[in-house]
Amino acid sequence: MIPTREKFIAHIGLGYWGKNILRNLHELGTLHTACDQDLAVIEERKKQFPDVRFTTDMEDILRDPEIRAVSIAAPAAMHYRMAMECLLAGKDVYVEKPLALNLAQGEELVETARRKDRVLMVGHILQYHPAVIKLKELVTEGVLGRIEYIYSNRLNIGKLRTEENILWSFAPHDISVILMLFGEEPARVAAQGGDYLNKGIYDTTLTLLEFAGGAKGHIFVSWLHPFKEQKLVVVGSQAMAVFDDVSKDKLFLYPHQIEWKEGRIPVAHKADFQVVPVGPGEPLKLELEHFARCVRQRTKPLTDGREGLRVLKVLEAAEASIAGAAAKNKKASGSFLPPDVFVHASAEVDEGARIGAGTKIWHFSHIMGGSEIGEGCVIGQNVVIGPDASVGKGCKIQNNVSVYKGVVLEEEVFCGPSCVFTNVYNPRAFVERKHEFLPTVVRQGATIGANATVVCGNTIGRYALVGAGAVVKSDVPDYAVVAGVPARQIGWACKCGVPLKFKGQGEQEAVCANCQSRYALKGGALRAVRENI
Repeated sequence: MIPTREKFIAHIGLGYWGKNILRNLHELGTLHTACDQDLAVIEERKKQFPDVRFTTDMEDILRDPEIRAVSIAAPAAMHYRMAMECLLAGKDVYVEKPLALNLAQGEELVETARRKDRVLMVGHILQYHPAVIKLKELVTEGVLGRIEYIYSNRLNIGKLRTEENILWSFAPHDISVILMLFGEEPARVAAQGGDYLNKGIYDTTLTLLEFAGGAKGHIFVSWLHPFKEQKLVVVGSQAMAVFDDVSKDKLFLYPHQIEWKEGRIPVAHKADFQVVPVGPGEPLKLELEHFARCVRQRTKPLTDGREGLRVLKVLEAAEASIAGAAAKNKKASGSFLPPDVFVHASAEVDEGARIGAGTKIWHFSHIMGGSEIGEGCVIGQNVVIGPDASVGKGCKIQNNVSVYKGVVLEEEVFCGPSCVFTNVYNPRAFVERKHEFLPTVVRQGATIGANATVVCGNTIGRYALVGAGAVVKSDVPDYAVVAGVPARQIGWACKCGVPLKFKGQGEQEAVCANCQSRYALKGGALRAVRENI
């Protein structure tokens, strides 16, 4: 246990799993504030923890200087936004699995944590389970011999989810452990799944992993199973081990031997299993204690953001494999999409749309006819593009964004979650104004923050930054930083996104503290003298 009882961690999400985190943080003496949007849930938790400070407003946590770290147990679709807001507010973050719902979002969180020098930890709880820790020791010490195959079953009937499928809900636990035990990422991932309750949301998936040395594994997850089963089996050349999280005794060793008669006929010699003693402790409490220690000592967590990215890579590869057949059959411009375009099975691409190579289009998004999307774009969940909209190569459009006709995004534009583009200045439901659409242009490399609104007829300059929640009603210069309602300029930013500080009279100069690019400011306009990125 942590010897001192300093209250410096806030917890967000008090529901199905969050209540367990609340209890453990309270027992560890590190809980400062607990947050949930549901007043009924808060009232229920107050009965158990009357001494805890509760709030329904996340801003109370972000503004409080006494809160140095935040744990998040919200629905998976909210992980990215909440974790990003906490990191940008200077808080260390523990976020339940998965880190995000796509690799691009996960990479942004990891980069933000690096840039802000913050601890970012992912809730891959099994790596803190005493039985899994002991299993890793058996593998490391060679008790099992050469590891040849690992497989896991995580099956249940009960809580069904609609915000993410079973692959993203159950499989991260076992992916994390298998990658840890093999000590490498798989060279190949394949998967299959079934969506029996909700089309496009898989209830059952089987993921196959193949590693460079020839070892393999598979992960079977389902919430359509008659009983609860949580087993992970490690097959070695000398022995086998079973981690059974439902059993009273968690870890078992099977020292079976294979004899080769006449050098060519294998004969199995079974041996009695042995119960392997494991250390004490509740895995969740050990995990949260580890997070608190990392915050205090400024050390890297065992399951840090980069470990979370490795799991996300496998999840994305499995998702792409499951949806591969649907993606190949989706047409654009009367022909098949480029072979390396990924279109999630729940997304729609209309005939007449053009999609560049390497682009990924995620859950429930719709690309309308006449629209053009460049190479290497990432289109998040519930995004609508078109008709006849233009998106340049390398753009990232986050969840819940609509890019209407008349909107042009040049290359490498970032659109934050739920940002809004309009195309009519004075809309009325009962007045037809399609002939009055005003164009909106977002120049190369610009960033539009979450929930910002860009009023039609305006241009966002190259590498400009529009703050979250801003309402843009006029043109934004190149490299400008704007915020507020209505949006007003509050500074300048480097191409890499770091704010610039100027010195000198007349023509002012600035050197980016991050990438050392040089800029000159004269007459209210910024120009690049030398850009290093």
